Amino acid sequence: MKKTHALIAAAATAAVTTVPLPSTAQDAYANPVTSEVLQGWDMPDGRRVAALRLTLEPGWKTYWRSPGDAGIPPEFDWTRARNLQAVDITWPTPKVYDQNGMRSIGYTGQLVIPLHVTPTRSDKPVRLRGTMALGVCSDVCIPHEIDFDTLLDAPDARPTPAIVAAMADVPYSENEANVRDATCRLRPTDHGMQIEAHVTLPHTGGHEYVVIETGTPGLWISETKTQRRGDTLIAVSDMVHPNGGAFGIERSQVRITILGGDYAVDVQGCTAG
Repeated sequence: MKKTHALIAAAATAAVTTVPLPSTAQDAYANPVTSEVLQGWDMPDGRRVAALRLTLEPGWKTYWRSPGDAGIPPEFDWTRARNLQAVDITWPTPKVYDQNGMRSIGYTGQLVIPLHVTPTRSDKPVRLRGTMALGVCSDVCIPHEIDFDTLLDAPDARPTPAIVAAMADVPYSENEANVRDATCRLRPTDHGMQIEAHVTLPHTGGHEYVVIETGTPGLWISETKTQRRGDTLIAVSDMVHPNGGAFGIERSQVRITILGGDYAVDVQGCTAG
């Protein structure tokens, strides 16, 4: 996967440096995405709901938290923030794209990422200062970084419509989607481990894409192979640690996202199959 990203980055560099572009295209490459922080509102438990709104230039896309084989995973750095104890990120439901024979998962147009911000001291404002490293793609894929710095100091109990809409556009929970069972079978392979997930739920419409996340940092997970057997959706992925060493999987930390044609489902945790 690292090799794939390196090749993509090299191709992007070559395209930018050798192909003459009109001024509008040059502007898009220089700044393919703009951002702003939405202040949001205060919650009774002392947290604040805010959001980062990204606006992508036409023809560009960026990636979900698990971007697929053709994508670059987004990363946040909050070390420069002040009075910030924790940030919980909510990702709206993404779309699946085919890119040069590989699958990527992400967004186009405008993306609002809700943030549940927990201050260290609830009686003081939060300085939400940080960076977001992300990949953006048009005819080429390039790494990009966004800097933001906003003081969350406008107390308001009224929900912000754009954030509310983004929070509503998330995968269904297990209860909402009528998930009756979720199991995971783990098998050793020559290079790592294979995971086979069985999720029993009604069909989510069209072609169902499944993404498996394990919560193990740095672990490479292949694109899933999926099939249906009645009400049971079966997804298989191979897992390899980047240094080739051994690793463990906690089934309670496994996250299975089903991206169907009608709706998506978020399954958190599985039992032994």
